[in-house]
Amino acid sequence: MERAEIGASVVIKGNITAHEDLVISGKVEGSVAVDGHAVIVRAGADVVADVKAQSIIVAGQVLGALTADASIELQASAEVEGELSAPVLKVHEGAVFNGKAETRKRADKAKLQLAS
Repeated sequence: MERAEIGASVVIKGNITAHEDLVISGKVEGSVAVDGHAVIVRAGADVVADVKAQSIIVAGQVLGALTADASIELQASAEVEGELSAPVLKVHEGAVFNGKAETRKRADKAKLQLAS
C-alpha cells in the first residue's frame, strides 16, 4: 500500500491532494483532499484545514471540517474543533470534540439511477 507522509518538522500552507493514504505528523494549513484513501493525523500534528477522504483518523489537533466517505475516528489524544460528517463516527474516551457532528448513509452508487 502506498502512503505519503508529512513529517513532524514539516509545515505546509496550501492545498494538498493525493491518491494514496496520507499521514500528517507536522503542521498543515489550507485544505486536504485524498480521493479513495485515508488521512491519519498523528499525535502532535496540528491541522488547520478542511479534510476530505475515504476515512479519517485523528490523534492530533484539527481545526476545520472533516468529511469522510466511510468513517471518522477520534482517538484518545485527539482535539478537534469544527464539523464532522461521515456514515460512521468513532470517539474514544479522552478525545476532545467541539462542534457539529452528523452521520449520513453511505453513498450507494448501484442504487442511483437517472429518471427517464
